[in-house]
Amino acid sequence: MNPLVSIVIPVFKVEKFIERCLSSVIKQTYKNIECILINDVSPDSSMEVAENFILNNPDFNFIVFNQPTNQGLSMARNAGIDLAKGKYIYFLDSDDEITDYAIDHLVKLAEETNAEMVLGQSVCINEEENWRRNYFPIRSKKDVLEGNKNIVWNFVKEQYPVMACDKLVRLDFLMKHKLYFVKDLFSQDVLWSFQSMLKFEKIAFLREDTYFYYFHGASIIHNRGEKHFGNWITIASFMDKAYHEEKDDYKKKMITEYLVSFKASTLEMNWKAQKNEVLWKKSYKAYSTMKMLDILDYFSSEYSLKLKKQDFFYRLPLFIGYPFFRWRFNR
Repeated sequence: MNPLVSIVIPVFKVEKFIERCLSSVIKQTYKNIECILINDVSPDSSMEVAENFILNNPDFNFIVFNQPTNQGLSMARNAGIDLAKGKYIYFLDSDDEITDYAIDHLVKLAEETNAEMVLGQSVCINEEENWRRNYFPIRSKKDVLEGNKNIVWNFVKEQYPVMACDKLVRLDFLMKHKLYFVKDLFSQDVLWSFQSMLKFEKIAFLREDTYFYYFHGASIIHNRGEKHFGNWITIASFMDKAYHEEKDDYKKKMITEYLVSFKASTLEMNWKAQKNEVLWKKSYKAYSTMKMLDILDYFSSEYSLKLKKQDFFYRLPLFIGYPFFRWRFNR
């Protein structure tokens, strides 16, 4: 039996790339697919290109949904979740593409393992600089992870990537746990993956390249402004809330570890991107109100020395923390 797969593609300002993306979809060796295009009121000719492509491929199951207003990537994906009819859902960004066998092999693994989520390997491509790299590797030694605590550990230890794309997920699992994307977030994949891993009981990894992620000037990853850093504060606040709502002591520990690392890494990215003192201090102040290590945690072997240093450096009073950060950063 070949279950239906819903591929969700948000469309916004991708007139140069959308045809390549859709071509990779219709080339799939797996045939029971519905491809849902969410038009997020793109101001360019993206939808014109897409609609011409659809007209030229009448035998493929395309569905087009027009958002009433531009609402961003999160809401476009949410619209796709609500429209999807498949057993599985797969998010594909409209400036990327997938290998011919991607859905076929991912579905096969999902059916064999009964996993709630399966993911393949992504290849990052920069056509302008002519390179290919594996920036988002699967590091887990195991092909199948069972048990929520095991999955939480692997997520926190960065054993699999946080990208929402290239993950085939059971639609009923998303609906059961109401795992929608949060509106107006630019780094929505991190939070969605964080919230999902708190619910997963079984996931599986496909050790094959299935997704081509393209770096270019229009990529979100290259366009970080003040809103993006404000979004990181929002994401951290969701993680802090998850910590306080969690009943399991082990998962509380792992959430703490992830949150401390997240705060440290985003403060560094914040500075590297803009070197804006006011913006950095705003993030620092916000993070200081969120969960940190307890005093006894500094004497515990359960947390690494690196994590303890991260926590200590970013809990100092601001008038000490900022110059100390500058000194450490510029060494």
